[in-house]
Amino acid sequence: MSRILGLDYGTKTVGVAISDPLLLTAQEFETITRERASALRHTLVRIKEICEEYQVEKIVLGYPRNMDDSEGFRCEDTLEFKKLLEKRVTIPIELVDERLTTVYADEILEESGVAKKDRKKVIDQIAAAIILQDYLDNYRS
Repeated sequence: MSRILGLDYGTKTVGVAISDPLLLTAQEFETITRERASALRHTLVRIKEICEEYQVEKIVLGYPRNMDDSEGFRCEDTLEFKKLLEKRVTIPIELVDERLTTVYADEILEESGVAKKDRKKVIDQIAAAIILQDYLDNYRS
């Protein structure tokens, strides 16, 4: 059975979430970090490894539109990352709206009692899971 991968692309991190084989739920998976924003080779290799290991059929990539629905520099960066990723994997990559996912992820961690200093380690994974779960909920309907 195949899975769907959710990605929350950031300047120095990529939050990764993965669906269950039935495509019902999203689980946090890992945060891929890098030293510089432009140092993407390891990130792309790791995503490809995950896709192969878990038989991923699709990637959903958070697309950070502004609140007024305009596209800023973060959208340009995300599109460039998508192009680079498409050269590494042969599965479809779909852009999905990710507005406020990091805010929601921070609220979840705060409500769960995670100390502010510890949130940075997992916030991108939580945001990726929110992006993916939203996609899965809409995909099923």
